[in-house]
Amino acid sequence: MILRQTILFFFILITISSCNRFRGPDKPENLISKEKMAAILIDSKFLTSGNNTTRKAIRDSNVNVKTYVYLKHNIDSLQFAMSNSYYAFHLDEYEEIYNLAIDSLERLNIKLKEVQAEEWKEQTKREEDSLKLVNKKKDSLNLISSKDSLGLISNVDSMGVKQLDLNYEKKNSLINPISDTLDLQQ
Repeated sequence: MILRQTILFFFILITISSCNRFRGPDKPENLISKEKMAAILIDSKFLTSGNNTTRKAIRDSNVNVKTYVYLKHNIDSLQFAMSNSYYAFHLDEYEEIYNLAIDSLERLNIKLKEVQAEEWKEQTKREEDSLKLVNKKKDSLNLISSKDSLGLISNVDSMGVKQLDLNYEKKNSLINPISDTLDLQQ
């Protein structure tokens, strides 16, 4: 009987102590804030998701990927592990962290699209300016003059048809041009 009571007592004691573990990890003294944790997760994701060019640039600049995030955020690996363990057990708080990270990434994406739109506008403005310069070189007949490899001046009309300046050829060529109509009676 005493043996049964002793076994039952130890069984209850073990059950209570094991249930105590399900409360989760205690809140660490140096718990990383949710905002900082979101920033750490974003930086970690950026470092691990880079393409080969990005990875080569990181490697060439002598950045240690394993410690970069810790140094940037002024934390150590133990502090991160304890905070991550705490937040992982408290899923509602971890979900808040991920929502903060997603919101930050969406804002970065919007900003990137704005920058790309500005760059596109600048590129099209440069192209328009180049076209304006070309249009200024057109003559009064709306022809664009150019020299070919033989030194003959040719004009391209608005339809893109090349027209030779025959008067220029007659004046400046060494060989007289052959006419289109051959005199067969000679």
